[in-house]
Amino acid sequence: MTTALRPAVLVLGANGRFGLAAAQAFAAAGWTVHAQVRRDPAPGMPADARLVQAALADLPAALAGRDAPRVVVHGLNPLYTRWEEEALPLARASMDLAERLGARFMLPGNVYNFGAGMPTLIDEATPQRPTTSKGRLRAMMESELEARAAAGRLRSTVITAGDFFGGGTGGWFDQAVVKSIAVGKLVYPGPLDLVHAWAYLPDLARAFVAAADDNGTAFERFHFAGHAPTGREFLAATVAAAEALGLAPARGWRYGAMPWALIRAVGLVAPMPRELARMAYLWRVPHALDGGKLAARHPQLTATPLVEALRASLQAFVPNADNRAAWMSPPRTRSSSASARSAARSATT
Repeated sequence: MTTALRPAVLVLGANGRFGLAAAQAFAAAGWTVHAQVRRDPAPGMPADARLVQAALADLPAALAGRDAPRVVVHGLNPLYTRWEEEALPLARASMDLAERLGARFMLPGNVYNFGAGMPTLIDEATPQRPTTSKGRLRAMMESELEARAAAGRLRSTVITAGDFFGGGTGGWFDQAVVKSIAVGKLVYPGPLDLVHAWAYLPDLARAFVAAADDNGTAFERFHFAGHAPTGREFLAATVAAAEALGLAPARGWRYGAMPWALIRAVGLVAPMPRELARMAYLWRVPHALDGGKLAARHPQLTATPLVEALRASLQAFVPNADNRAAWMSPPRTRSSSASARSAARSATT
């Protein structure tokens, strides 16, 4: 495929977790990837990605002479404690850039928009009734995209997904669930009998590639189903994935819960625990995403099985082979599936 025939995408924040996954997926699909970064490329950046080390305002000049991007993917995300000050201005600057380039703007959405009263199954027609400041900011972003589309200024696509796992670190899976896996302990943030929406990042990135060619409408919204297991099912799948990698604690798995009361108390004086406590309802309110519209439009998209996705995600936390024996004992002779069923039975909230 010659460069002239390849569509081009500009990934903003390509060193970030979602941005890097998007860059990898678009490159694998044959797109020319312009990767906007602020430092050296992150490990895993596609070898043929064209790095652009420039601020948003300077990107049009930096892209001069390059293949014009057909799509701009918004992978920029401020620190969690800086959302109120930075999230909306950053998104608007990205929208302005896409307008100037005449490119379709693609935004990864989340379930914050639907608030604490959200139904168990959320689809594209579910009313957005945010109950937190972060939710209101996310809803404002999408409302602005719809307004710009209605005015003929910007074509855009939003793909809403659950909590990320895989494709790097920085989410609930690595920072809570398997944070203490080296000592044989798993922690689940909510009740074990409630479903929770998860998105395996490589799968979500492939969905962005598929939807990038949907240029027939000015504004498009999809929901990405991903996985929506109960907490008990998620822990059981994590155990099965770990044991498939040859990991099993000598004394059996132990389980814990998030100390939400302590997090709220510390949040009185520390910003990050305060922000986490404000969003704790996401673990108390069961929710899943209806991906029927996306599946109907792009039937070639298939979800990586949960255990397989968790196994790939866990590999980032597995020590090298020389240290593994000292880190954990070999798995028992029983099957991983049997171990997973035992984990599901013994785990408690």
